[in-house]
Amino acid sequence: MSKNTSDNTHDLFAVRKGKLDKLRDEGIDPFRQNWVQSHTSTTAKALYKLEEDNEVEVSIAGRITNMNVMGKAMFAKILDRDGKIQIYAKREELGEEKYFKLRKHDIGDIIGVSGPMFVTKTGEVTIRVTDYAIVSKSMRPLPEKWHGLADADTIYRNRHLDLITNEESRDRFKKRSAIISCIRRYLESQDFMEVETSTLHHIAGGAAARPFVTHFNALDCDFYLRIALELHLKRLLVGGFDRVFEIGRVFRNEGLSRRHNPEFTMLEVYQAYSDFRGMMDLIHGMIQTICKDVLGTATIANSDGVEIELGGDWREVSYKDLILEATKDPEWFSRSKEEKLAATEGLGIQVNPELEDYEVTNNVFEKLIEPTLIQPTFVTHIPKELCPLAKLNEEDPSVLDVFELCINGQEIAPAYSEQNDPFIQKEMFEAQIGEETQDLDTEFLAAMEQGMPPAGGMGVGIDRLIILLTGAANIRDTILFPALRPEKKEEAEQEEG
Repeated sequence: MSKNTSDNTHDLFAVRKGKLDKLRDEGIDPFRQNWVQSHTSTTAKALYKLEEDNEVEVSIAGRITNMNVMGKAMFAKILDRDGKIQIYAKREELGEEKYFKLRKHDIGDIIGVSGPMFVTKTGEVTIRVTDYAIVSKSMRPLPEKWHGLADADTIYRNRHLDLITNEESRDRFKKRSAIISCIRRYLESQDFMEVETSTLHHIAGGAAARPFVTHFNALDCDFYLRIALELHLKRLLVGGFDRVFEIGRVFRNEGLSRRHNPEFTMLEVYQAYSDFRGMMDLIHGMIQTICKDVLGTATIANSDGVEIELGGDWREVSYKDLILEATKDPEWFSRSKEEKLAATEGLGIQVNPELEDYEVTNNVFEKLIEPTLIQPTFVTHIPKELCPLAKLNEEDPSVLDVFELCINGQEIAPAYSEQNDPFIQKEMFEAQIGEETQDLDTEFLAAMEQGMPPAGGMGVGIDRLIILLTGAANIRDTILFPALRPEKKEEAEQEEG
């Protein structure tokens, strides 16, 4: 922040502080007042359209976003949770004292107004103010050119200002809330029960990811913020809860990117006596219900303007077929690692030569194939090495009975026919631990030994789903307060008092 900007902000704060002091001298304390709302901006406008022959009175409250004073009358707009509505105040109707107080308020002040509605000559539904009160004084000015800011970091650090001044951002977060509510309603309509499981785990299991570590003082041992919901939910299947889901925060101490935030929201759902194909039906129905109930359309556009059709049937194709198609090599899966590495150079992708054989192939999928899967695609039967928690395919034990739903070039939802054989599960865990520094979750294995029913399971990254359904370009645009490096502490610029 430049010195001139700092000085200007300081001066405006002082001016507004003076206005606050004057109000208090007159017996009005904005921070001790309230206002009873009868409507929001949207419901008020809807009511007027129903009863436009009558002067319907409403009472609303919101933040002043602009003001146009014309001597004995003034127009202003106020912003509430639904949006903006215009107000009109006239000295002879509101009374001289209240009128002159109203016109002296600052942009950003929060007021309550009441009065009848009418339509201006330009066709805008407007409230004719017959009474008003200030209920909060804004001590800092709103940014004048917020939309012109190039520094996204400033927007994320000041989400409150972003929501005040950016209608697109405000609508996106309202839509996020509506989508999550729709997911809950849909799953409950399918007889699933929502549960909550612990956030602190003594073993970081259920996914291959680096955890955040914290110390539990009362137990004097380290715990991990959960990296997945999976293992606790499967124990509920053992306990007889046949259809369960959880929407919760998970934490992975890994990189930041436009598609990754270390703290994110995950939906995991498990259904006994089902399999990965049952999960296909579930995610297909869930997303199409969101399209119908929230979006109002099954055709959406990504951030590049490319249309994606979520209605109708979705493509299903095996992982192996996609690899063979991309490499144009029918013998790919019988070739040595060295031959595959040599082939990747001709495919135009760089692969770390220290990777395992199956990881070289998966690099081909992630770098060459997945970004092209724009329309909804169920990629089925991935290699067994990629997931230790799914059932092996009976016809081809080198692959798993799973799918990854890819839309707009990224994975939206992986789903499995869950492994319920405790002996095979232990072997797969041990193979994974051989590659990673993870402990064996003996409590989960003991639960499986009680008898876990066959089941289908699925995970959905809620933030990625919101990116898809709202056309956001960055995961941080879908998270109200994304992870950011702390700002350096600076001395306060405002004078005391």
